[in-house]
Amino acid sequence: MSSDADVDPDDYEALAGDDVTMRQNEHGLHIADHEATGISSQGQTPEAALANLAAAVETHREAESDETGDDWL
Repeated sequence: MSSDADVDPDDYEALAGDDVTMRQNEHGLHIADHEATGISSQGQTPEAALANLAAAVETHREAESDETGDDWL
């Protein structure tokens, strides 16, 4: 992970071992980027950004492994 924040993506099961980049935009929001999927999320703090990213990555992985035959995703 590249970041100036003092948080660890490995603390989140969905992000453990993955490359995550942290940045802060001009409005002060913290943005976390998951390199493998291209998913990004944001939060008011680095911890919130990572928690939001972990939830998004987990949902993405669940949708990818959905074997119900739903083609609308």
